[in-house]
Amino acid sequence: MLPLEETVKSGIILDVEVRQTETSKTQPWPRPVARVWITMLFLITWLLYSARMAMPVCAVTMATQFSWSKTDLGVVMSGFFYGYCLTQVLGGYASDRIGGERVLLLSSTGWAFVTTVTPLLAHLSISPLITMTTARFLMGLFQGVHYPSLASVCAQRVGEGERGFVMGVIGCGSYLGVLFVGGLGSVILELHSWEPVFTIVGLLSALWAFSVWQCRVTDTVAENASNSDSKSHPEHSVAFWLNLCMKPPVLSMFFTHLCYRAGHYTLLSWLPTFFKETYPHAKGWVFNVVPWFVAMVSSLLGGSLSKYLIKNGYCVSAVRKMMQFCSMGISSIFLLLLCRNPSFLSAVVLVSAAIGLGTFNNSGVTVNVHDLAPSCAGALYGVMNTCGALSGILLVYFSGYLVELTQSWDVVFSLLTLVNVMGLSVFLLFGDAQRLDLD
Repeated sequence: MLPLEETVKSGIILDVEVRQTETSKTQPWPRPVARVWITMLFLITWLLYSARMAMPVCAVTMATQFSWSKTDLGVVMSGFFYGYCLTQVLGGYASDRIGGERVLLLSSTGWAFVTTVTPLLAHLSISPLITMTTARFLMGLFQGVHYPSLASVCAQRVGEGERGFVMGVIGCGSYLGVLFVGGLGSVILELHSWEPVFTIVGLLSALWAFSVWQCRVTDTVAENASNSDSKSHPEHSVAFWLNLCMKPPVLSMFFTHLCYRAGHYTLLSWLPTFFKETYPHAKGWVFNVVPWFVAMVSSLLGGSLSKYLIKNGYCVSAVRKMMQFCSMGISSIFLLLLCRNPSFLSAVVLVSAAIGLGTFNNSGVTVNVHDLAPSCAGALYGVMNTCGALSGILLVYFSGYLVELTQSWDVVFSLLTLVNVMGLSVFLLFGDAQRLDLD
């Protein structure tokens, strides 16, 4: 039996070793590397959403050309989410193990190729409904790893106080992507047809993947990561995962994310069609550009506000809930006002306000997974994003069915408000930001 002094010394050494192991799991990027990677992640998120939104922007033109009903269009667009569900957890797990940077490079190559060849698939001898649904499925399959990989990268390479701001900056890329393909698509659709929209976005995405591969940015990050001990990527048992996923803060995060994503995907998929049908003489570039320009600004604002509050001593949990209240609470008011048959200008303002406030989610539930479980953030985000994608499948399709059944968009905006309120209430009651993966 060890003397008391040696026992205490051994305990201290063991405690220091445990702390060093935990610290190695989340080594921040050096500032020069951080600048490069935040820029690259911003660019690929921009292109990711450009590729994802090409179909909704071109939906009305394609539906007219191929004689699709609203239900057919809902099937095509929801096909994305079937593929999206399948690679979330796998992508997050792989990112936690080998690095999210490598996973992002591989996946971007895949969906860049699918985007580029989409026009060719539409003109095969097979039914366009089948080929376009297949293309959307493959797009979702490759893009499903993107956000779990981002979660893994940010949890391991970005400090707690900076995560909201970094995700806000990267989130701007998604809104720039929607803005870019909305503006570009509107101009191309007026001058030509829908095919060049996919070709241009696909080639730009391929250029990003080639540039990253050519510059060997991933090798630099992999070399930095190799300095960490192999214990920085521990194997978690089934019991660990069951215990973690059954904790109230994790369950509330899952449910709120599910509700937010369902509403967000529905707006992304159906807003161009809503404006096109409700205001047929309106300029497409206005409603395809203005809301997403506002979203870019508000995403930066939300990230900066989150960073400021945390650095000035505000509780991280309170900041996350405040951001989510803006994202799902206040934004729902503007969605409800769309049910009052506003003018085109008023509708653009209301949609811009709703989408702009929705971006505060980047500093709320989106980064909450980094707070709760940084050691396995990629895989955990994959689980909850799978839930969000499944809810997207249901709500995107169901919204198309409701519009076709009722001939009214009011029921869709009312439904989205209800979903938002449910998700927000659960997060406000049970959400937290205390780390849970050390138990």
